[in-house]
Amino acid sequence: MATYLARRIGQSLLAVFLTLTTVFLLLRLAPGDPAAAYAAPSATAADLARIRAQFGLDEPLVTQYGVFLRDLCTGNLGTSYSFHASAFQVVMDRLPYTITLAVSAIAVTTVVAVPLGVWMARRADTKRELGANVLTITGQSMPDFWTGVMLLTVFAVLLPVLPASGFTSWSGLVLPTVTVAVLQLALVSRLVRREMTTALAAPYTTVARSRGVCERALTWQYGLRNSAVPLVTALGTRFAALLNGVVVVEVVFGWPGVGSLVVRALETRDYPLIQATVLVTATLAILVQLLVDLAYPLFDPRVRLGKAA
Repeated sequence: MATYLARRIGQSLLAVFLTLTTVFLLLRLAPGDPAAAYAAPSATAADLARIRAQFGLDEPLVTQYGVFLRDLCTGNLGTSYSFHASAFQVVMDRLPYTITLAVSAIAVTTVVAVPLGVWMARRADTKRELGANVLTITGQSMPDFWTGVMLLTVFAVLLPVLPASGFTSWSGLVLPTVTVAVLQLALVSRLVRREMTTALAAPYTTVARSRGVCERALTWQYGLRNSAVPLVTALGTRFAALLNGVVVVEVVFGWPGVGSLVVRALETRDYPLIQATVLVTATLAILVQLLVDLAYPLFDPRVRLGKAA
């Protein structure tokens, strides 16, 4: 276990470093001038030159990269051009909102999608299962921005029972959570259905049924437990993706999370803020994936971390 952890941590650090380096280079090579986005419309060429010198943008790319690595090693991710504050602190102030939305969406997905997938597997190739399949495919096909707009129209305009934007109360979490969860529900329920159908048709299930094991135990103890590894993988992957910020949903609902922050940072070409956002979200995503890998032996004793099969 110690060897496996050390190797995975080393791989994670390398992945974060390569991600930050790629983002650094792509930002500098992309068209546009941060000084022009930062300056007033009436700024002169001298004003733009002064701003570039202030932010170090007039230095050669290699020099800028060296300064970036030096500051990264000391924990200094720079000052946001638009917020005039520590870029890392700006991201950390927005991160709790994104985590709240991601946790609530994954919780709703787990509570609804797992029983739904089990129900579909128990009724495979029936008319009721066909109807559930149509609903899940429909949910998987709907873009999240369209789902969000429809929910806003119904529950914030026609029936004004929920707030349309922001997070002034916990009721403001409902519409963004449902919007994010609709797509996840469709994906996870179909995954559970596929895995459970395979498990319930496996020879060990047939043997257990012939020995008199009840259908409830066959479903939840035999079928679902043997489907847990791909299910945990799917939920962990979706959760890691949500931690990067659901940009469209956050913009539609005015959610003060990392996704909407990235949009503003890209519009103003705020290099330090974009780099800080990538660092935080990439670290969280890799940490979630590591925790998912460590959880595999809990669901399947045959898994041995760090050893060949």
